[in-house]
Amino acid sequence: MNAVPELPEVETIKRIVEPQIKGQGVLWTDVRNAQIVAYPSADELQSLMLGNTITGMSRRGKFLCFCFENKDRLFLHLRMTGQLLVTPADYPEVKHTHLVIKLSGGSEIRYIDVRRFGRFWYIRHGESDAVTGIQKLGPEPTDKALTGAYLKSALGKRQKPVKSMLHEQKVIAGIGNIYSDEILYLAGIYPGEKCSSLTEDDWQILSEKIHTVIQWGIDVNQTTPEEYLKGQGKEYRNAPYLKAYGHAGQSCEKCGAVFERIMIDGRSSTYCPNCQKKRL
Repeated sequence: MNAVPELPEVETIKRIVEPQIKGQGVLWTDVRNAQIVAYPSADELQSLMLGNTITGMSRRGKFLCFCFENKDRLFLHLRMTGQLLVTPADYPEVKHTHLVIKLSGGSEIRYIDVRRFGRFWYIRHGESDAVTGIQKLGPEPTDKALTGAYLKSALGKRQKPVKSMLHEQKVIAGIGNIYSDEILYLAGIYPGEKCSSLTEDDWQILSEKIHTVIQWGIDVNQTTPEEYLKGQGKEYRNAPYLKAYGHAGQSCEKCGAVFERIMIDGRSSTYCPNCQKKRL
C-alpha cells in the first residue's frame, strides 16, 4: 500500500533504518533543497551534522528522531510523501531526492519527497525545542494513559465529528485517515457522529480499539530491509488486511452490507452503514 505514513508506518521505518545506521559517523550531508529544512538552515544543518556519530533513533507520534553521540538530535516529519532510505553508495538515485547523508560505513541515508512537505529540525544539546511541536502531542495510541475516561474528558464536549477528532494530534499522537477508518469500523461508530453524542461506553470501546488497531498496524507492517528498499520505503504490508479503509463499494465481512464513502472535513471516510449506524 502506498499511503500517507501514520504511526505504524513511521514505527516500521524506524525499526528498518535504525539498525543500519546505528554507530556510524556522518562524513558529509548534502541538502539539495533547502525547503525541507525547517530549522535552523540548510547550511547550518550540513555543518552541524559533520562528524556526528549516530547512537540510535526514536519515534514520537509521526516524528522520527536521529540521536547523536554529542546529544544533538535531528527530527524528521515525513508528512504526505516523504520517504527515508538507507542505500549502498552506488544505489541508483531516484527522482526527488532532497537530502543525502554519507555514513562512515559506506552507506547513505537518502530522503525523497515528491511534494516536499516533509521537514527536518536540528536541535542542539541543551537547546530548548520550540520549533518541532512535539511537546504539544497527546499520548501515544498504545499508551495506557489513553483510556475511555481520557478521551471523554478531552473530546466529550466537542461538536465536531469523531473521525476528525481522532486526527487531532494534541489529543492522540499518530493517527491519520487509514487507521481512523479501521478504529471506527471495529468500534461500530459512525465516523460523522459528533463527539458530544458519544456515551461513556462508546469512549471506552473507542480507546480499546485504538490500542488494538495501532498495535496491529505496527505488527503487520513488519518487513525486511531488502523488501523495504525494494518498495522505496513507501509500500506497506497492511493493505490486504484492512477491514474498512479503501473498501467503498465492497461488502462488509461482518454483515454483508456495502461500504459507503463520505467526506468529513475534507477527508474521505469509508464506513459500513449497517455496522456503523447513524444516530437519530
